Amino acid sequence: MSRRAVAVRIEGIVQGVGFRPFVYGLATRLGLAGLVGNDERGVFIEVEGGSAPVEEFLAALTGDPPPLAVIERITTGPAPVTGRRTFAIAPSAAGGDRHALVSPDVATCDACLRDLTDPADRRCGYAFTNCTGCGPRFTIVRDVPYDRANTTMAGFLMCADCAREYHDPGDRRFHAQPVCCPACGPSLRFHGPGGSGAAGDPLEPAVRLLREGGVLAVKGLGGYHLAALAADEPAVAALRSRKHREDKPFAVMAGDVAAARRLCVVDRAEERLLTGPARPVVLLRRLPDASVAPSVAPSVAPGNRWLGVLLPYTPLHHLLLRALGQPIVLTSGNVSDEPIAYRDEDALERLGGIADAFLTHDRPIHIRTDDSVVRVFRGRDLPIRRSRGYVPHPLPLARAARRPVLACGAELKHTFCLVKDDRAFVSHHIGDLENYETLRSFTEGVDHFRRLFDITPEVVAHDLHPDYLSTKWALDQDADLVGVQHHHAHIASCLADNGVAGPVAGVAFDGLGYGSDGTLWGGEFLVADLAGFERAGHLAPVPMPGGATAIRQPWRMAAAYLDLAYDGDVPEDLDVVRRNAGQWAAVVALARRGVNAPLTSSMGRLFDAVAAVAGVRDAITYEGQAAVEFEQLADPAVDDAYPCGLVSAGTRFAVPGEELVHAVAGDLRAGVPREVVAARFHNAVARVVADGCTLVRKACGLSTVALSGGVFQNLLLLGRAVTLLEERGFTVLTHHRVPPNDGGVSLGQAAVAAAMAANSPIRGVRRELSQARHTWFGGMSETGT
Repeated sequence: MSRRAVAVRIEGIVQGVGFRPFVYGLATRLGLAGLVGNDERGVFIEVEGGSAPVEEFLAALTGDPPPLAVIERITTGPAPVTGRRTFAIAPSAAGGDRHALVSPDVATCDACLRDLTDPADRRCGYAFTNCTGCGPRFTIVRDVPYDRANTTMAGFLMCADCAREYHDPGDRRFHAQPVCCPACGPSLRFHGPGGSGAAGDPLEPAVRLLREGGVLAVKGLGGYHLAALAADEPAVAALRSRKHREDKPFAVMAGDVAAARRLCVVDRAEERLLTGPARPVVLLRRLPDASVAPSVAPSVAPGNRWLGVLLPYTPLHHLLLRALGQPIVLTSGNVSDEPIAYRDEDALERLGGIADAFLTHDRPIHIRTDDSVVRVFRGRDLPIRRSRGYVPHPLPLARAARRPVLACGAELKHTFCLVKDDRAFVSHHIGDLENYETLRSFTEGVDHFRRLFDITPEVVAHDLHPDYLSTKWALDQDADLVGVQHHHAHIASCLADNGVAGPVAGVAFDGLGYGSDGTLWGGEFLVADLAGFERAGHLAPVPMPGGATAIRQPWRMAAAYLDLAYDGDVPEDLDVVRRNAGQWAAVVALARRGVNAPLTSSMGRLFDAVAAVAGVRDAITYEGQAAVEFEQLADPAVDDAYPCGLVSAGTRFAVPGEELVHAVAGDLRAGVPREVVAARFHNAVARVVADGCTLVRKACGLSTVALSGGVFQNLLLLGRAVTLLEERGFTVLTHHRVPPNDGGVSLGQAAVAAAMAANSPIRGVRRELSQARHTWFGGMSETGT
């Protein structure tokens, strides 16, 4: 029988996921000779044997790969026949341009869970059990190729038993880089009252402390968490007080899906997320009695219809939850607004005033990574925070970058993005880039990604806001700079998220973003593709009395809007006026003078204003709080809406937000329930979205709409807007891989920078837009379309 030899190159997430053992087993089963190995590009294979088994081998590579493998590209070519008789795993090769991808961290698999609870298994009860199908990846890797020597496991010498498994092609731990056991691997430690330095199982004093109402710091995959019993109100309240987190909800870790169902409604899509390999925090609708059930204390998520729930994703979490037998609060190990602590010494110092004790271990974390947060919209993922479990999996770009790009992101919910060819590597969640610690986390992260993926940026994209730390840092870099308008970046991120280039009618609703005209935008209708945009319409600008203070005190936005809505004669019987009577006149005067009262077209600020008028909240303790609580107030059974006409504003159309505020105030004065008022407002904004996009379609012929910006985390608004748009024949793009909030802005910036050099279809659309503007309102009333 004639022999044939083939060289194979496989790129994607194929290192650290059991791909070499899979190839070895496949080739051995088919009686083929050759070798398989890792290098800087991925996996290389040389295989030889009979023509038929070689063909079967090539087909099976893509037909049944390991569950965690993501194959992006396979190339094959002829190779010389060497006469080999065996198949081997070759030593990893390094050097050259790096294209290999690093796997995200993966939740503990079922096989390792069985080991964890099997008294006959030497890893029974061992908190660091893993195999090629699960365990730490991104958080421990220092360099590529992904081999033990390039991870934080390098300091743990494998014992004879682990080495035997590691080198046995028939074992599921064959070439599992973090493989270890109690004899040779990391170990747990307890620091705190009743157990520091004591012999015995460190879990025991940790469990005892939680049961007695203490706050425990737990070292996880990507950093430290703070834990307390979810049912223990004094413990949760103490955690909230010490962490300086007044109202923002905590996440709850439940032991399994059944435990999650005792707290919340869990549909199939949500169960898929809860139990999947990424194991994010999933936002679930609480059961009607969950707020008073003994399993969740009131301080966990005060007044919130939703609860962030996650399941255990490390052996340590499984052991802890099984020992406790009840859910725990599990929140990032930090003081409010700081990055998550991940270095042991830093954690002991920073969390010492919050935690009563520490459950830690001696496996170093190389890169800090917060938990991801996801909700479900129409059966599909809607990320709120993309981090552990997803990063650093790259996203494909519709247009490849001609030169490597670094996008520096925004300020809040910061991420950065590096691009090489058609791959966009969006970083883990950094946090709000407002202090030295988060800035250092950003720069350390950039250095790490550059090293892992061998990317030296030649183009640096940044936000236009001159005061963002990310912008200031970008301006100091030795590269070609590309400033990207904030809301164009939002729409571009939605395009990139969906693998399209545009042009589209883009609706970008958020809190604030620096506009091309130097004002603060946030309620934008754009005609956009990846390379450019035109502003077609926007929310009518209003002053923000006190600047940033108006964000923290939404009643100030209510004052500005009501002053416009009632032409200076605001009814004094409105509760929001009475509650703030002592400062009302001064704030209104500030708005009228325009001193420390910048103009904004922000939809987020309009939501704030209406929430304050409706008595939801006059001041906030976390971003978007008033709008979040206003959404939850709305009665979803109400389907009527306030009228809001689109009006001509020079070369664009404008949305008169003061009309909506007037209608809200009128209903409240007439005694209409707040739940009805909130619903009518949401329905009105949804109709504004549909009316604005209809105008753009009339002008430009665009029937695809992209929705982005933090306001579209509001599921009530998002759902009703998408329904109206689809009823009018639009194709609607929403986010499903990166967040609609500022966590997705870096991807948009990167996509824009990558596309700038290419010819842009937006140019032709701009001409149509310009020609159509004077006719937009010629044949229609100002009450909409």
